[in-house]
Amino acid sequence: MKYLNDRITVDPGQCGGRPCIRGMRIRVSDVLDLLAAGMPIPDMLREMPDLEADDISACLKYVSKMVDHPVVAA
Repeated sequence: MKYLNDRITVDPGQCGGRPCIRGMRIRVSDVLDLLAAGMPIPDMLREMPDLEADDISACLKYVSKMVDHPVVAA
């Protein structure tokens, strides 16, 4: 298992190698999809008791770093 930060992990044998929360089967994309759909964080935490507020923050930080790359104009 590869640790991308203290809460985001990637395991090729789990969830197709997609980034997950702390080795669980909660994918970063699942958390982001729920946020994008407008689900309030307290509701998300109630629905997924293993999820922590810091996990949600880690998802946002992880994705922010993934999309923050230089674009070189040709």
